[in-house]
Amino acid sequence: MVDSTPSSRGESLPVINISALVAGGPGREQAAAQIGVACRAHGFFYVTGHGVDPALVQRLDDLSRRFFALDEPTKMRWRMALGGRAWRGYFPLGGELTSGRPDWKEGLYLGTELPADNPLVRAGTPVHGPNLFPDIDGFRATVLAYIDAVTRLGHRLMEGIALSLGLPADYFAERYTADPLILFRIFNYPTQPVPDGMDVHWGVGEHTDYGLLTILRQDDVGGLQVRTPGGWIEAPPVAQSFVCNIGDMLDRMTGGLYKSTPHRVTRNTSGRDRLSFPLFFDPNFEARVRRIEGLDSAATDDSAERWDRANVHAFSGRYGDYLLAKVSKVFPQLRDEVL
Repeated sequence: MVDSTPSSRGESLPVINISALVAGGPGREQAAAQIGVACRAHGFFYVTGHGVDPALVQRLDDLSRRFFALDEPTKMRWRMALGGRAWRGYFPLGGELTSGRPDWKEGLYLGTELPADNPLVRAGTPVHGPNLFPDIDGFRATVLAYIDAVTRLGHRLMEGIALSLGLPADYFAERYTADPLILFRIFNYPTQPVPDGMDVHWGVGEHTDYGLLTILRQDDVGGLQVRTPGGWIEAPPVAQSFVCNIGDMLDRMTGGLYKSTPHRVTRNTSGRDRLSFPLFFDPNFEARVRRIEGLDSAATDDSAERWDRANVHAFSGRYGDYLLAKVSKVFPQLRDEVL
């Protein structure tokens, strides 16, 4: 079943019930077909019937608000510089850049929890390692449970995307995501004004995501905007849903048939802090990203249409190299310290 979300421009993003896809039973092909239509039209869609426990989501929201309510010196005890090559930890307001300009948000970088003796960690592989968990009762367990639950959802959604392309359900798992790179963020968009002299215009500036699929839980404040062929539209909160969008590597794999869509977040003027929880379900760090053979698409250069004038179809190599080239621009000071 597909519903839609209204926008001020009269356009809408589809809301897709994926319960059949999650269950793996009859009806999953219909859900997959609806995902395919959404990926071709917007690259964005909402999902309901996803099976993620609402109580778990609420615990994560409550504990995250407790963390962001701490004073900045306390939060800096878990700053990203202490996470080293794992790129984990806290960054303060204005500490993350989009297109060279600071975003008006603070956040925690998290991901798959790997111990220090894991071979990838011992080898110094970037974006792999232990998390820096705030010293708040229940925070660690809740974050790890949430990552596990949404990662399982990511596997089901990638099966749906594979089916929507006429591929075997396990196409992506066999080639890229048997052991996906999972990056998780907890962002807080405060209502406090930007200090004089800071060049800040957005909660997050216009961008596309880097990997395969982003699965976002947003609270009820709103602020997410998506660029469509008809212009920018709102992606308002939909209760008990996730917002999903495809990233640059799926764009690359499908030859532009499924495009990574620019999006942004407005400055928060609601009077209430806004939380968002994006989980990035990406190819394995070592995976070599290639075009899917046989698709009816032949994109070779879309740089003139992209926000960053980059040509994702020219990329060849490890996904990890693409990711690091992008992330190092977001935190240039940290790049110089840990890479």
